[in-house]
Amino acid sequence: MNSLFWKIFITFWLALILFVGLSLTYTSHYLQTTRSNINNERPRMHLQNRTYEAQRIAQTQGLDGIQKWLKQLDKDVAIPHLLIDENGNDLLGREVPNRILRRIYRHNNHDGEHKHHSRHRPIIIQQMRYHLVADYRNVTLNRVLNRPKVIAIPLIVATLISGIVCFLLARYLTSPLGRLRIATSAMAKGDLNHRVAPTMGKRKDEIVELAIDFDNMATQLQKLLSSHKQLLRDASHELRSPLARLQVALGLAQKKSTGEIDKELSRIELETERLNDLIGQLLSLARMETNSSEIQPEVFNLPDLLNDVTDDAQYEANSQQRDVSLKNKIDCQVTGNPVLLKSALENIIRNAIRYTPEQTSVEVNMKAQNNDQVLITIRDHGPGVENDMLEKIFEPFVRTSKARDRQSGGYGLGLAIANRAINLHNGKVSAQNQKDGGMSVTIALPVTYL
Repeated sequence: MNSLFWKIFITFWLALILFVGLSLTYTSHYLQTTRSNINNERPRMHLQNRTYEAQRIAQTQGLDGIQKWLKQLDKDVAIPHLLIDENGNDLLGREVPNRILRRIYRHNNHDGEHKHHSRHRPIIIQQMRYHLVADYRNVTLNRVLNRPKVIAIPLIVATLISGIVCFLLARYLTSPLGRLRIATSAMAKGDLNHRVAPTMGKRKDEIVELAIDFDNMATQLQKLLSSHKQLLRDASHELRSPLARLQVALGLAQKKSTGEIDKELSRIELETERLNDLIGQLLSLARMETNSSEIQPEVFNLPDLLNDVTDDAQYEANSQQRDVSLKNKIDCQVTGNPVLLKSALENIIRNAIRYTPEQTSVEVNMKAQNNDQVLITIRDHGPGVENDMLEKIFEPFVRTSKARDRQSGGYGLGLAIANRAINLHNGKVSAQNQKDGGMSVTIALPVTYL
């Protein structure tokens, strides 16, 4: 039985059969025992005690009291107890079987020890003689099921046993699902090393098949991610060679220059150095994703770092008739890689400068969040992006429809690199469109306040 459907169906079916079977077995046993004890000394003693109790109630409470007692007794026990007067009528008006009337008649017409037998001792109520008789043969299944005190024990036992069976079934079903949930959560956080199928033991059902498919998916994702990282490292290394040749050619051009293009050559040199830094950061980021323990963290001042970034960005913005402003600096420190975090902030601010219109500014704002976090908000006044692209813009090589050409949108790496760098600092980055136009990028970083 390898199908999970049949396991659930048959187990619940058996639990129901077990529940009903135990109830019926107990009830049948109760009826059989009750009827077989008609001539046993134990029910005689039991009836004698009932007779004494009835006589006491009759003497203290009278006819009304004995009627209430008899009604309550009939509700509590499955054996009918009849209180019969000299005319053969039950005190509660119930039908009296002929066999009981004959037995009382024989007793009343015989002298000797039977006349004073405790089972037929008369009860005197208002100078009337009554006989309390237990009708064992009239114990029916309907009377047993309608008496809560009688049916309570088998119901409790059956409920407990079926509850245990259902608990074990639920545990059997949810235990592997819990392991699968843990593995899925780990995958969502970037850990693709979890495997679920080896923890399933010898069971064979749809859950095991799901676990096998999950492991295969994790393996394929791990291979794709590994090849992606390897491609990133290889491409970065390959870019270093033409970049080095470009720097040599640039040096020769500067020596041969007569001064007319020195400014342009200097700008080319600056951008070449930036490109070289970007390639170095890509390699560093690839190494961190492979093994983050290679990065040596250090403590640095976040406002100072942010001030350096905005000063550099201000130079670039001024040349495009735009502005960059830093507000509400908060004294705090961050533990991490200052070069990598600076690159992330530069990418986000430069992206904002690219899209904010001329004669507007990019606003950089710091805000304390809780006791161990700071929010850095970078806002432009550009066209924003589509709402369904707000999360995707942080993925590699993703460009919005408003920035598809390379001249304005680049290659879609800047925000992706920034996102990864911030994640490596245990931070989060998100984007929102503003109601009055423009887009804001919010960075949440764990900090230590000074």
